[in-house]
Amino acid sequence: MKYSLSIGKIVGIQVQIHWTFLILIAWIIFSNLSAGNTAEQTFWAVLFVLAIFVCVTLHEFGHALAARRYGIETQDITLLPIGGLARLTSMPEKPVEELVVALAGPAVNIVISLLIYPFLDIEQAVAATINLRAVDGESFLFSLMAVNLWLAVFNMIPAFPMDGGRVLRALLCFRMERATATRIAAGVGQFLAIGFVILGFFGGNPFLIFIGFFIFLGAQGEAELAQAKSALQGYRVADVVMRDFSALQTHAPIHAAVELLLNGQSRNFLVLENDLPVGTLSRDEIVRALSQHGAAVPVEHVMNTDVQYLPAEMPLEEAWQRMQQHRVEFAPVMQGQRLVGVVDVENIAEFMMVQNALKLPASQPNFSFKTT
Repeated sequence: MKYSLSIGKIVGIQVQIHWTFLILIAWIIFSNLSAGNTAEQTFWAVLFVLAIFVCVTLHEFGHALAARRYGIETQDITLLPIGGLARLTSMPEKPVEELVVALAGPAVNIVISLLIYPFLDIEQAVAATINLRAVDGESFLFSLMAVNLWLAVFNMIPAFPMDGGRVLRALLCFRMERATATRIAAGVGQFLAIGFVILGFFGGNPFLIFIGFFIFLGAQGEAELAQAKSALQGYRVADVVMRDFSALQTHAPIHAAVELLLNGQSRNFLVLENDLPVGTLSRDEIVRALSQHGAAVPVEHVMNTDVQYLPAEMPLEEAWQRMQQHRVEFAPVMQGQRLVGVVDVENIAEFMMVQNALKLPASQPNFSFKTT
């Protein structure tokens, strides 16, 4: 994730901290000192927040390791002020697998709570938590156990993007098609989200309002994703390949790319060497190269070399997911070692619009749409 600081790899998974997390720590220190709290109270407050985020990280590793069991890798885990994010390369398609992966995170929080419990003096810890506004040495473990239980319960809310939304979809998938199950689960999530927003407004709780909007947008995004995957199912990259495209040679100056940009509608260009794609060049990269290096710089010095080669026979759904994961808008299509065309995200989006308009069964494609 952009603007994140890597803190290393754990069991082969990159762990990152978003820069805004540091603002959260600074704010906790500042607010405690401004309120007249002692250095010791400030220390316990910071330590408690760090402990919570360790638990959040373990929650995300629960998802990641459960997904690995089904051959799904995790790109990275990022810590944000609002929680953690594990980016899986794909989501399990089988209901049982999605159920296991979704439940693994909350299960970790339950296990952490159970591990903490034997070390507690419950009466003393509850009294300390009730009587003091801030966490200290006496209430630390009890508060941490309570937070883990809350994380498990909160994440089981049956609404995307919470784990409970994925659990609900997995259960529905045992009885119906995945796209339909997603629409129902997303609808439930948006209904609950509206309820959170209303409660937040009438109760004067901005946190509930924020959660409501977060859940509503997450549910909408998941529904759109399922609809897109349904529209692409059963098609190949060859069905959307664009055979008429603009290309540049590696030795060409950047002003040649400017001429292509101004003389046509294309915003992305292939860079070729010996008729094989070795890079791509976007409109933004052309403008940036002009401002930084001038019009004479060779294309090979400023091109993007992170090229995603898509086989013509690759399922279109898989290709679209790969482009989303690697955040590329433009990719060459190969037939063996031969370049046959290109695809871009706009072209795939248009294809999905056509399929949704025609309302064709995803499992029985009978319409092939090609741009030539």
